[in-house]
Amino acid sequence: MTNRDSTANRVEPIRKPDYNGERVKRKSYNRPDIVMKQSEIRAGSAISIFIAAIIAAAMLGSVIYTLNKRNDVYNQIIAQTKVLTELEAENVRLQSKQDSNMTLKNVEEYAENVLGMQKLDKSQIEYICIQTDDVVTIPQAEENIWIKIKNAFNNVVEYLRG
Repeated sequence: MTNRDSTANRVEPIRKPDYNGERVKRKSYNRPDIVMKQSEIRAGSAISIFIAAIIAAAMLGSVIYTLNKRNDVYNQIIAQTKVLTELEAENVRLQSKQDSNMTLKNVEEYAENVLGMQKLDKSQIEYICIQTDDVVTIPQAEENIWIKIKNAFNNVVEYLRG
């Protein structure tokens, strides 16, 4: 026998399917009624959404503006690089032209034609003879006491440094 006063779990009988094969749904008496609570529309939420949209649009605009400025700077760099390469090519051309003008033949022609210079004849050369020895002697300068002290100090410093 079962004791109805005990706090043991009650077991409900399992309903068997009807003869036509359909299951009968159990009725649940312990289900709470669920009701959706309607939230009130706050007046400030529309304004905050509008402000957030404006801030987002401003941020997007600033990003687009900085990208545009970056592209402008890149285009300027490309244009200046093109000018630099053209100037370097012009420099090479002018250097080669200058080198070709500085040949010995061109210098001789310029000296003869423009400056009016002529090559030396043997009659224009004069030889001179110097009657001195090939040895040069340099007398030693007198050293006073201060120079001797300075030299001694420098010698000590050099010795200590290694």
